[in-house]
Amino acid sequence: MSLTTSQYNSIMRIYEERQTKNRHTREERLRYVYTHVTGYQELDESVASVSVAQGKKMLSGDENALAELKQKLHDLAKERTRLLLSSGLPVDYLNPVYDCPECKDTGYVGGKKCHCFRQAEISLLYEQSNLSDILEKENFSTLSYSYYEGNDLAFFQNAVEKCRKFINNFNSDYQNIFFYGTVGTGKTFLSNCVARECIERGHSVIYFSASNLFDTLSRNVFHFGNQDEFADLCSDLYTCDLLIIDDLGTEQTTAFTLSQLFTCLNERLLRKKSVIISTNLSLEEFQNRYQDRIFSRITSNFEFCKLTGPDIRMYKKKLVGRK
Repeated sequence: MSLTTSQYNSIMRIYEERQTKNRHTREERLRYVYTHVTGYQELDESVASVSVAQGKKMLSGDENALAELKQKLHDLAKERTRLLLSSGLPVDYLNPVYDCPECKDTGYVGGKKCHCFRQAEISLLYEQSNLSDILEKENFSTLSYSYYEGNDLAFFQNAVEKCRKFINNFNSDYQNIFFYGTVGTGKTFLSNCVARECIERGHSVIYFSASNLFDTLSRNVFHFGNQDEFADLCSDLYTCDLLIIDDLGTEQTTAFTLSQLFTCLNERLLRKKSVIISTNLSLEEFQNRYQDRIFSRITSNFEFCKLTGPDIRMYKKKLVGRK
């Protein structure tokens, strides 16, 4: 599913806005330093005059001029650093500011799309624009153990530990997670925690509810004019760094959905691309519904995280109703 011209332009406008914002940030910092750090502006201005003077010497044949220029610029840089530190400012305070240091907010690295562009593209193509808002609310900083006790707490703590391990070892170990258990016990929340961390670390993440995933696949595969889009969609599903399928079991189970789920899982396993699945089904219900060939791939390649307890979403609604 390639971007339309308008979609591409909308992403590039975001990069232009970032560049403008960050350029203003650096200009404001420079003004602050010139105003509050005595002698810094004079040192900055002397760089140009020193460069011009040494340039004239080089043109006149002075063989030592270049070496002298390098030394003088080094000394000026060292003195500027000293002034910043003595004023309580970090050494890199006046460095260029970027949201993404890898592409310097251009969207491209070496002529290829940066991971930040790829995630923006994914969010736009798969209508995940609201995902960023969700991840602002559902992440490890908002995680709470207060809704659990006893065995429920032990299950949740174990799941959190596995999620943190999954994130920390994402680049070195191939891992998948299968969340299962009763409704409203934190499966989607933990999936979102992992998604937030992976995106912030530069990995591409595609999130689908199960029903939306199979609806999207069916809309493309059964329309002749959408064959190219279907191929692009499958390519993204098979190759993104992390695929999250939420609420598996809520979709209508058909030969098509079973076939597409098997193919997707199998392709990602072959490519060693990580998957997170959540379901409210018990393991027995899941096996009966998705057949042995799917169940065996999950049992052989996924970390299982069982979550139990009261429905936290209903609990929160009751609390809101009491206020």
